[in-house]
Amino acid sequence: MPVLHDEGDLQLLNEMNAPMIHPLILASGSPRRRELLQRLGVDFEIASADIDEMQRPGEPPVALVQRLAQEKALAVAARWPGRAVLAADTIVVLDGEVLGKPADAVEATAMLRRLASRPHIVWSALYAWQPATARAAAALNRSEVWMRAYSDEEIAAYVASGDPLDKAGAYAIQHPDFAPAARIDGCYSGVMGFPLGDVAQVLRAIGVVVPGEAATACQPQIGLGRCCQLDVASQL
Repeated sequence: MPVLHDEGDLQLLNEMNAPMIHPLILASGSPRRRELLQRLGVDFEIASADIDEMQRPGEPPVALVQRLAQEKALAVAARWPGRAVLAADTIVVLDGEVLGKPADAVEATAMLRRLASRPHIVWSALYAWQPATARAAAALNRSEVWMRAYSDEEIAAYVASGDPLDKAGAYAIQHPDFAPAARIDGCYSGVMGFPLGDVAQVLRAIGVVVPGEAATACQPQIGLGRCCQLDVASQL
């Protein structure tokens, strides 16, 4: 099982005089990303990035998600010099409009009503940085999600749970009770915000050991197809 440390532990570790190889830093406080990276067997620590995530005037959605992933990684790297860092960002795009995290229950309800019975795009971007070798790696993952025709009553119950309030587009595809998606064309873990195949690729590109395989680590919800990495593996 990978060893995790909170940000307070990071400071203590960096103050130690004994030479050691420091684990990767995951620049995210997301429990979902933490869980997915654990499944790959990577030893890592956590330090959340505090950046302005507002979309700039005229900024296309793809440019936004890529910029935020890079800025998160570099913000954490500046606080922990010499440490390898991985950051991610995910956005939901409907009719060309970015649906971010809802400000409150009213906005969450409105987002979910707009998304119902329609397809939308989920973009997840990754940025990895290894200062020891000045190596960087980035990835961009696109998935199309078709939402089912859930009812207003289902929306109300889901919003009341509080789950949508910290999620782009006001939903978690993996939520067992609401289960909002009818089907996916793309990457299940990418829609969760952390495309495992791309995660393994960018980490290996900067020299981080990834013991696990994405196809094994990914666990798509029943009814939403199989892991996209199984198809990738079959073509090798």
